Amino acid sequence: MAEALFQIAEPGQSRVKHACRTRAIGIDLGTTNSLVAIVDGGKPVCLLDEQGEAILPSVVHYAADGAVVAGARARDELAPDFPRDTIASVKRFMGRGPRDAEATRKLTPYVFAPAQGDGAGEGVVRFAVAGGKAVTPMEVSAEILRVLRARAEEALGGPLQGAVITVPAYFDEGQRQATRDAGRLAGLEVLRLLNEPTAAALAYGLDKQAEGTFAVFDLGGGTFDISILKLEEGVFEVKSTGGNSALGGDDFDRAVADALVARHGLGTLDAHGVRHLLDAARALKERLTTAEEATAEVTIGGQTLALRLTRAELEALVTPVLDRCAAPVRQALKDAGLEPSALSGVILVGGATRMPLVRRSVEGLFGREPLADIDPDQVVALGAAAQADVLAGGVGATDVLLLDVVPLSLGLETYGGVVEKLINKNTTVPCGATQTFTTFADNQTGFELQVVQGERELVADCRKLAQFTLKGIPPMPAGMARLEVTFMVDADGLLHVTAREETTGKEARIEVKPSYGLTDQEVERMLRDSFAHAEEDVKLRLLTEQRVEADRTTAAASSAMAADAELLTEADRTAIDGALAALATVRAGSDHQAIRSAIEEVERASKEFVTRRMRRVVELGLRGQNVATVEAKVDETAPKTDVATRVRDHRGHTHG
Repeated sequence: MAEALFQIAEPGQSRVKHACRTRAIGIDLGTTNSLVAIVDGGKPVCLLDEQGEAILPSVVHYAADGAVVAGARARDELAPDFPRDTIASVKRFMGRGPRDAEATRKLTPYVFAPAQGDGAGEGVVRFAVAGGKAVTPMEVSAEILRVLRARAEEALGGPLQGAVITVPAYFDEGQRQATRDAGRLAGLEVLRLLNEPTAAALAYGLDKQAEGTFAVFDLGGGTFDISILKLEEGVFEVKSTGGNSALGGDDFDRAVADALVARHGLGTLDAHGVRHLLDAARALKERLTTAEEATAEVTIGGQTLALRLTRAELEALVTPVLDRCAAPVRQALKDAGLEPSALSGVILVGGATRMPLVRRSVEGLFGREPLADIDPDQVVALGAAAQADVLAGGVGATDVLLLDVVPLSLGLETYGGVVEKLINKNTTVPCGATQTFTTFADNQTGFELQVVQGERELVADCRKLAQFTLKGIPPMPAGMARLEVTFMVDADGLLHVTAREETTGKEARIEVKPSYGLTDQEVERMLRDSFAHAEEDVKLRLLTEQRVEADRTTAAASSAMAADAELLTEADRTAIDGALAALATVRAGSDHQAIRSAIEEVERASKEFVTRRMRRVVELGLRGQNVATVEAKVDETAPKTDVATRVRDHRGHTHG
C-alpha cells in the first residue's frame, strides 16, 4: 500500500501530510461536537480543518434550495435564522422512534414528520426540514460523518481502509445499529463500534500497563457513561457499565435557559427564541469554567437582553442534573464488586467535565482526584484511532484484547408478556446463550419471537428490538414441540438470533434490525439516491458556501468603509465599490468559482485600506491608547482576510 504524507501540527493534532502505516481512522461522533483522528508515527492525533480546528460541531443545516451544510457554518451562520431546519444534538435521537421524540418535543425547536414504521407504529423518527424533506437521525449523522471522512481522505491522500466509530457504552441495540447505518450512508466501512469509555482508556495508554482497574467518567453533550475497566495479563476487560443516554451538557444548558426565562419574564418562546436562549446559556456556562461571573446578550422577539450569571448561580442550577450521575456510578461499582478505594484511577471524558463543579463531584464520588491530562474533547477520538490502526494491521496489533460488555439484558417475550432473559447485563462480548422453549397451545404450527432488551420483568417495561416468525411446525400437543433459541452478540454489541425446532429441523434466523433502525432497503435506497445526485449535491454545496462567504465579505467591507471613511482614498473607494458591485452580480448566478473569484477581487481592492487601518491600530497603541479596544473595533468591521478576524474565528475549546 502506498503511504500517505502527513506533518504534525502540534501534539495530539495533525493538519499537514506525513507517513502513516494505515488509512484507518477513529471517529468520535458526539452529541455536541465530533472529531476524526489517525495514528501517525505510532501516536494518535486529531485531524484539523482548514481553520485549524479539530472540533466539528455536530450541527447540520438543510436549506430551501436543497443544499446541506454541516459544522461550524451551520451552527454560527445559518442556525439563528432557520432553527427548525438546523438539526443539533441529533445523537439523542439515534435509534429512537416517534414516541421517544414526542417525549422531548418541548425541549427542541424541531418539527417531526409523520411516522413511517412497522405495524407497531414505532418506525423511525424523522425531522421535517426545508424543501418538504423528511430526514432521519441516521441521515443527519451521515452528513457529519461525510465531512470527517472528507477531512481524513484529504489528509491521507486517498480512500480509507475503514473507521472505528465510538458509541456511548449505554447505547442499546437500536442506537448501535443506527450508528452503523449512519456510517454506511456516509460511505464508510465501519470496522467496529467501540464504547467511548474503552476508547478513552486506550488513549491514556492503559493497555500498556501490566494491570489495573480504572473508572471512566464520561459526561458529554447528550450522554453520560460510567464504565469500570480492568487490565490484566494483556486482556482489557469492561467489568461493568452504566449511565444515561439522555443526560449531558445539553441538560445544563436547558437548566440555565429555564432560569433565564423565569428571571426575565420571557414566557413561552418560539423556535427561534429557544435556539437563541440555549446558545446564550451555553456561552455563559463555558465562560464560567474559568471566570467567576459571565455576561452575554441575546435578542428574542426584537428585544435585546443583557444576561449575567455567576459561577455560584450556575452551580446551583445544574447540581440537580449532575446529581443524577451518582446512582449509575454507585451501581457500576456494585456490579463490578468494587469499592472506590480499589480503583487505580479515574479518567474524565467529555467537554462537560471541564466544569469545576463536575470535577469536584467526581472527586467526591471516588475519593480521589481524577485524571485529566488529555483534552477531554479529544480523548475518545484518539483512542478510536488507536483501535482502528490495530484493526487495520498497524503497529501493536496483538498488544491488547478488548472485551466489552452487553449494556442491557437481552431476552424473549414468553406467554403472558413476561421476559425470559438469555444474556444478562454486563456479560462480556462476544458472547452467546441457548435456551429451549415449547408450545403453550395444542396444534401450534409456528412461533412468533419477540426480542426485547431491558432489566424489567415485563415486556411492556422493556424496549422491543425485533420480531420474526418460525413457521411450518407440524401440529402437536402443547408442550411437545422443542424450540432451541440461540442469541449471539458480536464484538460490536450487535445481536444475531437463531431459532430451530428440534423435531423437524425447521430453522429461522435474524440479524436484529431493531424497529427503531433503518431497514436494509431504506439504507440501499438512500445510498442509491446519494450516488445518483452526488455531483449535483457537491455543486449545490459549493454554491451555497460561496454565497454565504460573499455575504460575509460584503457586510464586512461595507461596515469597515463606514467606520473608517477618513482612511479611504478616492481610488480605494472606487475600486472597492466596483468589486462589491461585481460580486453582487455573480452572487445571483450559479457559478461558485465565479463568486470565489469575485470575493478575491474584493480582498485585493481592499488590501491597501486594510493595511492603513491596521497601521493606525499600532500607532494608537504606541501612543498609549487601549489597543484591545481599537482592535475590537477593527475586528467587528474587517473583511475575513483581516488578521483580527482570523484570530476571532479561531475558536477555543467548547463544552460537550
